Amino acid sequence: MNPSSAPPRRDGRPPMREALVAAAFRLFVERGYEQTTVDDIVALAGVGRRSFFRYFPSKEDVVFPDHERCLADMTAFLDASPADAEPVRRVCDAARLVLRMYAENPSFSVQRYRLTKRVSGLRAYELSVVWRYERALAAYLRGRFAGRPDGTLRADVIAAAVVAAHNNALRGWLRSDGVDDAGAAVDHALGYVQTAFGTGPSSSPPAAAGGEDVVVVVARRDAPLWRVVRELESRLGRN
Repeated sequence: MNPSSAPPRRDGRPPMREALVAAAFRLFVERGYEQTTVDDIVALAGVGRRSFFRYFPSKEDVVFPDHERCLADMTAFLDASPADAEPVRRVCDAARLVLRMYAENPSFSVQRYRLTKRVSGLRAYELSVVWRYERALAAYLRGRFAGRPDGTLRADVIAAAVVAAHNNALRGWLRSDGVDDAGAAVDHALGYVQTAFGTGPSSSPPAAAGGEDVVVVVARRDAPLWRVVRELESRLGRN
Protein backbone atom coordinates (compact mmCIF):
# COMPACT_ATOMS: atom_id res chain seq x y z
CA MET A 1 0.00 0.00 0.00
CA ASN A 2 1.50 3.29 -1.05
CA PRO A 3 -0.31 6.18 0.62
CA SER A 4 1.17 8.63 -1.87
CA SER A 5 -0.06 6.69 -4.91
CA ALA A 6 -3.68 7.86 -4.71
CA PRO A 7 -4.53 11.45 -5.74
CA PRO A 8 -5.45 13.84 -2.92
CA ARG A 9 -9.00 15.04 -2.47
CA ARG A 10 -10.04 18.48 -3.65
CA ASP A 11 -9.37 19.89 -0.19
CA GLY A 12 -5.80 18.65 -0.40
CA ARG A 13 -6.25 15.89 2.17
CA PRO A 14 -5.33 12.28 1.33
CA PRO A 15 -8.14 9.85 0.49
CA MET A 16 -9.94 8.55 3.56
CA ARG A 17 -8.49 5.05 3.39
CA GLU A 18 -4.93 6.35 3.30
CA ALA A 19 -5.71 8.90 6.02
CA LEU A 20 -6.94 6.12 8.31
CA VAL A 21 -3.80 4.05 7.72
CA ALA A 22 -1.55 7.06 8.36
CA ALA A 23 -3.43 7.95 11.55
CA ALA A 24 -3.31 4.37 12.79
CA PHE A 25 0.44 3.99 12.34
CA ARG A 26 1.15 7.35 13.90
CA LEU A 27 -0.74 6.23 17.00
CA PHE A 28 0.83 2.78 16.98
CA VAL A 29 4.26 4.41 17.12
CA GLU A 30 3.30 6.98 19.77
CA ARG A 31 1.13 4.84 22.06
CA GLY A 32 1.64 1.24 21.05
CA TYR A 33 -0.64 -1.06 19.10
CA GLU A 34 -2.53 -2.53 22.05
CA GLN A 35 -3.13 0.88 23.61
CA THR A 36 -4.61 2.35 20.41
CA THR A 37 -8.34 1.94 19.80
CA VAL A 38 -10.42 2.38 16.67
CA ASP A 39 -11.96 5.44 18.32
CA ASP A 40 -8.48 6.92 18.69
CA ILE A 41 -7.74 6.30 15.02
CA VAL A 42 -10.93 7.85 13.67
CA ALA A 43 -10.55 10.84 15.99
CA LEU A 44 -7.08 11.59 14.66
CA ALA A 45 -8.19 11.02 11.06
CA GLY A 46 -11.21 13.26 11.58
CA VAL A 47 -13.83 10.71 10.48
CA GLY A 48 -16.49 8.56 12.14
CA ARG A 49 -16.35 4.91 13.21
CA ARG A 50 -18.64 3.95 10.34
CA SER A 51 -16.06 5.27 7.88
CA PHE A 52 -13.36 3.12 9.46
CA PHE A 53 -15.35 -0.09 9.22
CA ARG A 54 -16.32 0.71 5.66
CA TYR A 55 -12.67 0.18 4.73
CA PHE A 56 -11.35 -2.15 7.43
CA PRO A 57 -13.22 -4.97 9.20
CA SER A 58 -10.94 -4.73 12.25
CA LYS A 59 -7.96 -2.91 13.72
CA GLU A 60 -5.71 -5.71 12.48
CA ASP A 61 -6.78 -5.08 8.90
CA VAL A 62 -5.52 -1.49 8.97
CA VAL A 63 -2.02 -2.88 9.51
CA PHE A 64 -2.30 -4.93 6.30
CA PRO A 65 -4.31 -2.65 4.02
CA ASP A 66 -2.78 -3.84 0.77
CA HIS A 67 -2.95 -7.63 0.92
CA GLU A 68 -6.51 -8.01 -0.39
CA ARG A 69 -5.57 -6.12 -3.54
CA CYS A 70 -2.35 -8.07 -3.92
CA LEU A 71 -4.11 -11.41 -3.46
CA ALA A 72 -6.65 -10.40 -6.11
CA ASP A 73 -3.84 -9.39 -8.48
CA MET A 74 -2.05 -12.70 -7.91
CA THR A 75 -5.21 -14.70 -8.52
CA ALA A 76 -5.93 -12.80 -11.73
CA PHE A 77 -2.32 -13.31 -12.87
CA LEU A 78 -2.56 -17.06 -12.34
CA ASP A 79 -6.00 -17.27 -13.96
CA ALA A 80 -4.59 -15.55 -17.05
CA SER A 81 -1.67 -18.00 -17.37
CA PRO A 82 -1.03 -19.30 -20.90
CA ALA A 83 -1.69 -23.00 -21.32
CA ASP A 84 1.97 -23.63 -22.16
CA ALA A 85 3.38 -21.67 -19.21
CA GLU A 86 5.89 -23.63 -17.14
CA PRO A 87 3.90 -23.94 -13.88
CA VAL A 88 6.72 -23.58 -11.37
CA ARG A 89 8.07 -20.51 -13.10
CA ARG A 90 4.55 -19.10 -13.23
CA VAL A 91 3.98 -19.38 -9.48
CA CYS A 92 7.42 -17.88 -8.85
CA ASP A 93 6.44 -14.93 -11.01
CA ALA A 94 3.17 -14.68 -9.07
CA ALA A 95 5.15 -14.47 -5.82
CA ARG A 96 7.08 -11.53 -7.25
CA LEU A 97 3.81 -9.58 -7.28
CA VAL A 98 3.84 -9.75 -3.48
CA LEU A 99 7.40 -8.45 -3.41
CA ARG A 100 6.40 -5.57 -5.69
CA MET A 101 3.64 -4.64 -3.25
CA TYR A 102 6.14 -4.45 -0.38
CA ALA A 103 8.70 -2.57 -2.46
CA GLU A 104 6.20 0.11 -3.53
CA ASN A 105 6.66 1.78 -0.16
CA PRO A 106 9.77 0.52 1.67
CA SER A 107 9.39 2.79 4.70
CA PHE A 108 5.83 1.63 5.34
CA SER A 109 6.78 -2.02 4.83
CA VAL A 110 9.70 -1.74 7.27
CA GLN A 111 7.53 0.04 9.83
CA ARG A 112 4.89 -2.68 9.57
CA TYR A 113 7.55 -5.40 9.89
CA ARG A 114 8.84 -3.87 13.12
CA LEU A 115 5.33 -3.51 14.51
CA THR A 116 4.39 -7.09 13.60
CA LYS A 117 7.49 -8.44 15.35
CA ARG A 118 6.39 -6.76 18.60
CA VAL A 119 2.72 -7.79 18.57
CA SER A 120 1.97 -11.51 18.72
CA GLY A 121 -1.62 -11.03 17.53
CA LEU A 122 -0.38 -9.35 14.37
CA ARG A 123 2.09 -12.16 13.72
CA ALA A 124 -0.79 -14.63 13.87
CA TYR A 125 -2.82 -12.45 11.53
CA GLU A 126 0.09 -12.24 9.12
CA LEU A 127 0.41 -16.02 9.07
CA SER A 128 -3.22 -16.26 8.01
CA VAL A 129 -2.51 -13.85 5.17
CA VAL A 130 0.53 -15.87 4.06
CA TRP A 131 -1.59 -19.03 4.12
CA ARG A 132 -4.05 -17.43 1.69
CA TYR A 133 -1.23 -16.64 -0.75
CA GLU A 134 0.01 -20.20 -0.46
CA ARG A 135 -3.48 -21.59 -1.13
CA ALA A 136 -3.80 -19.42 -4.25
CA LEU A 137 -0.52 -20.78 -5.61
CA ALA A 138 -1.47 -24.35 -4.71
CA ALA A 139 -4.87 -24.04 -6.40
CA TYR A 140 -3.24 -23.06 -9.69
CA LEU A 141 -0.68 -25.86 -9.44
CA ARG A 142 -3.31 -28.45 -8.59
CA GLY A 143 -5.03 -27.61 -11.85
CA ARG A 144 -1.79 -27.93 -13.80
CA PHE A 145 -0.84 -31.24 -12.14
CA ALA A 146 -4.34 -32.72 -12.16
CA GLY A 147 -3.29 -35.62 -14.41
CA ARG A 148 -0.48 -36.80 -12.12
CA PRO A 149 -0.98 -39.41 -9.38
CA ASP A 150 0.89 -37.14 -6.96
CA GLY A 151 -0.53 -33.92 -8.41
CA THR A 152 -2.14 -32.58 -5.24
CA LEU A 153 0.88 -33.39 -3.07
CA ARG A 154 3.29 -31.89 -5.60
CA ALA A 155 1.20 -28.73 -5.91
CA ASP A 156 1.00 -28.20 -2.15
CA VAL A 157 4.71 -28.82 -1.59
CA ILE A 158 5.80 -26.50 -4.39
CA ALA A 159 3.45 -23.76 -3.19
CA ALA A 160 4.92 -24.06 0.32
CA ALA A 161 8.46 -23.93 -1.09
CA VAL A 162 7.71 -20.80 -3.11
CA VAL A 163 6.33 -19.05 -0.04
CA ALA A 164 9.31 -20.18 2.08
CA ALA A 165 11.83 -18.90 -0.46
CA HIS A 166 10.01 -15.62 -1.04
CA ASN A 167 9.56 -14.89 2.66
CA ASN A 168 13.19 -15.73 3.45
CA ALA A 169 14.39 -13.11 0.97
CA LEU A 170 11.69 -10.63 1.96
CA ARG A 171 12.61 -10.80 5.65
CA GLY A 172 16.25 -10.20 4.80
CA TRP A 173 15.29 -7.09 2.84
CA LEU A 174 13.07 -5.81 5.66
CA ARG A 175 15.85 -6.38 8.20
CA SER A 176 18.09 -4.20 6.02
CA ASP A 177 15.52 -1.39 6.47
CA GLY A 178 14.63 -1.69 2.80
CA VAL A 179 18.15 -0.78 1.65
CA ASP A 180 19.24 -4.05 0.02
CA ASP A 181 18.17 -5.13 -3.47
CA ALA A 182 14.91 -6.95 -2.76
CA GLY A 183 14.42 -8.07 -6.36
CA ALA A 184 17.82 -9.72 -6.60
CA ALA A 185 17.36 -11.48 -3.26
CA VAL A 186 13.95 -12.86 -4.20
CA ASP A 187 15.14 -13.94 -7.66
CA HIS A 188 18.03 -15.79 -6.05
CA ALA A 189 15.78 -17.53 -3.51
CA LEU A 190 13.14 -18.50 -6.06
CA GLY A 191 15.90 -19.91 -8.24
CA TYR A 192 16.23 -22.74 -5.73
CA VAL A 193 12.58 -23.61 -6.14
CA GLN A 194 12.80 -23.62 -9.92
CA THR A 195 15.91 -25.80 -9.76
CA ALA A 196 14.29 -28.30 -7.41
CA PHE A 197 10.87 -28.53 -9.03
CA GLY A 198 10.84 -26.82 -12.44
CA THR A 199 11.29 -28.33 -15.87
CA GLY A 200 12.98 -27.05 -18.99
CA PRO A 201 15.31 -24.07 -19.51
CA SER A 202 13.09 -21.82 -17.40
CA SER A 203 14.03 -23.81 -14.31
CA SER A 204 17.63 -22.63 -14.34
CA PRO A 205 18.37 -20.39 -11.34
CA PRO A 206 19.41 -16.77 -11.93
CA ALA A 207 23.10 -15.95 -11.62
CA ALA A 208 24.14 -15.00 -8.12
CA ALA A 209 24.87 -11.34 -7.60
CA GLY A 210 28.34 -10.20 -6.62
CA GLY A 211 30.09 -13.40 -7.69
CA GLU A 212 28.52 -15.53 -4.97
CA ASP A 213 28.34 -19.28 -5.38
CA VAL A 214 25.03 -20.82 -6.40
CA VAL A 215 24.01 -23.69 -4.14
CA VAL A 216 22.01 -26.40 -5.90
CA VAL A 217 19.88 -28.86 -3.96
CA VAL A 218 20.52 -32.40 -5.21
CA ALA A 219 18.13 -35.20 -4.29
CA ARG A 220 17.45 -38.75 -5.34
CA ARG A 221 14.72 -39.14 -7.92
CA ASP A 222 12.67 -41.19 -5.46
CA ALA A 223 13.26 -38.85 -2.50
CA PRO A 224 10.04 -37.74 -0.74
CA LEU A 225 9.05 -34.19 -1.66
CA TRP A 226 8.90 -33.20 2.02
CA ARG A 227 12.58 -34.08 2.34
CA VAL A 228 13.48 -31.89 -0.65
CA VAL A 229 11.56 -28.95 0.83
CA ARG A 230 13.25 -29.43 4.22
CA GLU A 231 16.65 -29.38 2.51
CA LEU A 232 15.62 -26.29 0.56
CA GLU A 233 14.62 -24.44 3.73
CA SER A 234 17.84 -25.51 5.42
CA ARG A 235 19.95 -24.12 2.56
CA LEU A 236 18.01 -20.86 2.61
CA GLY A 237 18.44 -20.51 6.36
CA ARG A 238 14.71 -19.98 6.91
CA ASN A 239 13.88 -18.60 10.35
